[in-house]
Amino acid sequence: MCMFCAAIPTAAAAGVALDSKQRKSRQQKGLPPQRVRPFAALTALVLLLLAVGSAIFHIKFPQLG
Repeated sequence: MCMFCAAIPTAAAAGVALDSKQRKSRQQKGLPPQRVRPFAALTALVLLLLAVGSAIFHIKFPQLG
């Protein structure tokens, strides 16, 4: 498994954990939920970049992956 393919589930799990922690923290403080969730958006961006990197890597170096 290439480094990009291995990083995708790790990044997804870290992003979900950070988003959940932030939502619980806001809920405990009595604040309303955020309309735009920054950790969810950042996680989506990171996953998109990793998927593009993985596609480029597997196209350019098919013998390695």
